[in-house]
Amino acid sequence: MSRVIDLATSFGATLASGAGGAFVGETGARPERLLELYEFEACPFCRKVREALSVLDLDAVVYPCPKGGERYRPEVVRRGGKAQFPYLVDPNSGTEMYESDDIIAYLFTRFGKGSAPWFLGISALATTTAMLASALRPGVGAHRRPARAPDRPLELWSFEASPYSRLVREELSSLEIPYRLHNVARGSAKRPELIARGGKMQVPYLADPNTGREMYESADIVAYLRETYAVAATAPAGAPA
Repeated sequence: MSRVIDLATSFGATLASGAGGAFVGETGARPERLLELYEFEACPFCRKVREALSVLDLDAVVYPCPKGGERYRPEVVRRGGKAQFPYLVDPNSGTEMYESDDIIAYLFTRFGKGSAPWFLGISALATTTAMLASALRPGVGAHRRPARAPDRPLELWSFEASPYSRLVREELSSLEIPYRLHNVARGSAKRPELIARGGKMQVPYLADPNTGREMYESADIVAYLRETYAVAATAPAGAPA
């Protein structure tokens, strides 16, 4: 997919979802330990949960579980009994759960003001807009590509509605690269931290503690991820060259 089409469809996905996850809403208690989210970028139900995290200004460690994934999908089956996504783990309360609507309700009860905003609280509406957004980027970020695992999770400053950040999250998803998601939607209290670190308020911003690299610009980040972590697929034994 060309860069122009990538950007056009990513902007379209943001519009289709009503720019959900663009702004921070009312927040409540902050978790002492990071939430953990097992998901993959193309999944519309996962998209709803990521929007909730952006609205609540919550960070999480994301474990990408694309179709065919071998790194984290088995862990979800071990913990919950089935390969269904999203799957949330809250180490603060010992809560682990499937079902996007249940996860959203839990997040707003525990870390918000009790109820989700209307665009997430009306399940049929939230699901429809999330599916429309996914339809504009069909299959992107949905399937595993061979990659080596980093020793430590990467860090990504992003927010759900950012069309440029989506391109990076899709790549991380396909390569099964875990990362700490720093949500910095408009109104986030963490935006000054990003400015202090990188020099300006712009997303996406990637930091790789394994190599010491830090960078803005989605095209540069995607190229870096491919060069650093992607590996060439090998043909099965006996297959013709």
